[in-house]
This record gives sequence, structure tokens and C-alpha cells, in this order.
Amino acid sequence: MRIVHLANHAQTIGNGTVNMMVDLACVQARMGQEVVVASSGGGFEPLLRRHGITHIPLQQSRQPWRVPSMIAGFNRLIDRFDPDIVHAHMMTGALISRFGSMRRRFALVTTVHHELQKSASLVRAGDRMVAVSRAVADDLAARGIGPERMSIVLNGAVGAPRLVLRPAARPVRLKHPNIVCVAGMYRRKGIADLLHAFALVREQAAHERVSQAEVPSEPQLYLIGDGPDRGLMEALAADLGIAEAVHFTGFVADARPYFAGADVFALLSHQDPSPLVIAEAREAGCAIVATRVGGIPEMLDEGAAGVLVPAGDAAQAAAKLRWLLFDSDARGQYAARARENLPKLSVERVSSEYLAIYQHTLAERASLRQRTVPLDARRTRAPDGAV
Repeated sequence: MRIVHLANHAQTIGNGTVNMMVDLACVQARMGQEVVVASSGGGFEPLLRRHGITHIPLQQSRQPWRVPSMIAGFNRLIDRFDPDIVHAHMMTGALISRFGSMRRRFALVTTVHHELQKSASLVRAGDRMVAVSRAVADDLAARGIGPERMSIVLNGAVGAPRLVLRPAARPVRLKHPNIVCVAGMYRRKGIADLLHAFALVREQAAHERVSQAEVPSEPQLYLIGDGPDRGLMEALAADLGIAEAVHFTGFVADARPYFAGADVFALLSHQDPSPLVIAEAREAGCAIVATRVGGIPEMLDEGAAGVLVPAGDAAQAAAKLRWLLFDSDARGQYAARARENLPKLSVERVSSEYLAIYQHTLAERASLRQRTVPLDARRTRAPDGAV
């Protein structure tokens, strides 16, 4: 099968959509498929080459005046590779796939991550739409997209090629007890809620030290990631009086050493369709506290593999974080539960499900073509050729 993946870029900046696309492409190539990635390029290109994947530069932009050149570039790509499947991972790819190659042979599959979810009219352009969690599928159904054209493939990152094939990262020394969060510095990731919850954890721990005349190590918070709201979060940490215990590391390409050193992993997102970081935390055997939003409950086996709390409730998050930080038995139990049922979150499972969707979609298109009577066969022509 010849597969073309479309994404805006292939940069190693922690973009979950790109990370998922790269893992999927690499596993598909490893399984013997002929895979092409078309994007503006980036740091993942050497990894793609190692897997025998051809990377084709294809600028993809939301600027309307660039659309004609993007479509022309896409049509050249299609003429060159004649793919069976074009898999668009972002809104721009869905757009140019829909309006390029109008007499297309390939089947178009669109995965609904973030941008596509905001533009249901564009994801309808695909022969088959794939939601990355049940929550996303429910959202699309509410927008009027019927189940007959929709599939669900839960994201996974266990055994991810982009991590497994990286040189071993240097170990990091973290202070204990600690809470680790790996997330971009965006409001929707709930970093402010985590800072408020951590302040409550620190406050209660201080009271207990006084009452019990003990001086255990003070809790620490490690925030792994970067983004436009980092300055606001640093200011909030200072306002809450916890700046000395909050460590902003910035973006880290390979966060596995932080997962390995975590006492508790926390992700208090306000919305999150299917975060790969949950799979990575489970693979590392972290005790997890996360919000009951989007695809997170599904990725945590509805709470069996991690503690779920309501979004925006810093007090309840603080209670659960403190419980796991200072109850070693409970923390060990949840760390063990995180490692159970990991094949569900493997990249091999993701790849197998997508290949099944590709095959089904191609079969549907072939059946449709067979049922369609050519226009010429339905017209009666006179001897002189007139209709």
C-alpha cells in the first residue's frame, strides 16, 4: 500500500499531532508499507529516512493566497507517487487534498486532532474521518457527522519510534517528593490549576510538619514544557509564594528521565482530545492524577490506571496529589496499575487499526466505482455523434 501523510511540519517541538503522525508513519514503513510524508520539514526528517520514508517538501499554510501553489505542489506529489491513501492530519492538508486532484484515485482519510475538530466542514472532505477518542467522536456527531463515515482510533505512544530510537537521554536528579507535569504552557493544559493545587499541597504539608514536629523534604513541582503562557505561569508561581519549589525546565525533546524520576505525574487539562503524554507516563510506570476531560479517561481505563479529578477543581486535585505523594502504598498501587493493559496504548495497535481503516475505505471506494454507471453508457448518441 502506498500511503502519503500530510502535516504542516515535521518539527521536534512537542506537537502531539506531528508526534503521532511520525510514529504512525514509521511503524507503517516497518510493516512493509510504502510511506511518504509531505510537510515543510523539520527535525524528524532523519528519523523518517532511517525508516525508509520519503520526505517531500510541501509548504502548507492557512494563508488563502498560498492555496493555488499548495494545490499545485500537492498535485505534483500525487502524480509522482500515485498513492492508495492520502492521510491528512491537519486542516490545511484536508483542504488541499479535497480541492487538489479532483479526479483522484486515492482514498482520503482525515484524522481529527485539534485544527480539524474546529472545522467540521473540512473533515467532511475525507472518505473516512478518524477521531482520536470517543470524546472527539461524540463532538463530531453533535456537529452532524454520521457514524457511517467515522472511525475511532485512540492515540497511543507505547514503543514510539521517535523515542525508542533516540540516543539515551541523560538522567536527571529530581528533588523528592515531587510532582511532574509534561505539557505545553497553554491555558487549556490547566497549568494554573496545577500551580494552585500545588500551593495547597505545600501549605498542608507545612502545617503537618509543625504539628508533628517533623521536617520531611518539601514537595517540588517540575513543569516540563514551553509555550506562550509560560511568563504568566511563572508570575503566578511567584504570587502564590511557591516559586522556589516550582521548576520550569522549558521544552525537553525526550522527557523520559523526568517520567522515571517522578513520584506523581499530573495533567490537569481543561480539554485534551487524546494526549500522548498519558501513554508515555503509563509506560514509565507513573502514579497519575489527571482531569476527567476529553480522551483522558479512556486513556486511563476510566480511572483504573490513574486518579481522575474534575477539571478546574484545584482543591480536589490537591487532595489527590497529596494522597499519592505521601501514601507510598497507594502510590505504588497506582504505579503498578499504570503499567497494566499497555498494549491498548501501543503504536503497533494504532498502526494496525489505521491499516484496517485504509483497507476498508479503499474497498468502499472500489465498490462505489463499480456501482456507478459511466455517463457515456447512459447516453444515446446519433450516428453523427450528437447526444
